[in-house]
Amino acid sequence: MAEKHIEFGTALRSPYDVAAQAKRIEDLGFDILGCGEHVSFYVDTANGFISLSVAAGATSTIRLMSTITLVPLYPAALLAKLGASLDVASGGRYTLGVGVGGEFPKEFEACGVPVKERGARTDDALEVVTRTWSGTNVTYDGRFTKLDDFSLKPLPIQKPRPPIWVSGRTDAAMRRAARYGDGWLPYMYTPEHVAQSIEKIKAAAEEAGRDISDFTFGLYVFTAVHEDNDTGVKFAVDRLSRQYNQDFSKLVHRYALAGDPAACRARLQEYIDAGATSIFVSAACPDDYIDTNLELIASEIIPAFRD
Repeated sequence: MAEKHIEFGTALRSPYDVAAQAKRIEDLGFDILGCGEHVSFYVDTANGFISLSVAAGATSTIRLMSTITLVPLYPAALLAKLGASLDVASGGRYTLGVGVGGEFPKEFEACGVPVKERGARTDDALEVVTRTWSGTNVTYDGRFTKLDDFSLKPLPIQKPRPPIWVSGRTDAAMRRAARYGDGWLPYMYTPEHVAQSIEKIKAAAEEAGRDISDFTFGLYVFTAVHEDNDTGVKFAVDRLSRQYNQDFSKLVHRYALAGDPAACRARLQEYIDAGATSIFVSAACPDDYIDTNLELIASEIIPAFRD
């Protein structure tokens, strides 16, 4: 169906039973295992570095991506150390997914980080991560971080450094991806949004004089696949309406893959035609249906887009 090589990822849905979840996702044939995080949130949440470290020990080949790390909540040098350590511990399988957060201000307050500084702190941290992952004896005089002849030991396994993917929806996030990123992972996007963001990132990279020929354009998309089309749609509407505290009945087909396998494959092809080559599916269904949803994605969706 698709001419490009398409890779698929999915995230841990719970901070519990991480090893078993990770092994199951790897066994189902996914290429990437992700994990989100919050310091505090409305529901139980993980810390990405902790859960992905457990996942690293339970798996052998699947790539590990933080989806996403709340970068401004970490001291930049500590963030660099945690990422480098996870890359070493996983045998070179780690990708840093970057986000600025801000939707839950209490966690910023608790960490002593002003919400209004989250973008600037993220850019500062990415300068530190980029430099300290790819070299030693780093000196850097940033707004929030000062380094004097600083080195991480050991350096990450991946060379010149582990990949960095930027998430978001704003023009600022696209500029950040063009400057620092190796991949783009937007969410709540239509195919038209994907195509527009790709053009903006390419233009920003050209303006900055950066070669992004090896850049990966991805998509983070909520997914509910069911043999009965109406049931799959209802699952997604109910879940996303609660999650975002609004009626999703008229938005579900814009921002989610929902319905029977044929409908989901057709909609996904639109995203791929728009330029997405890495598809990160997030379950939008009842908790007791998550395993079945993943199985259907693995058996009815992914094979249609393999080379």
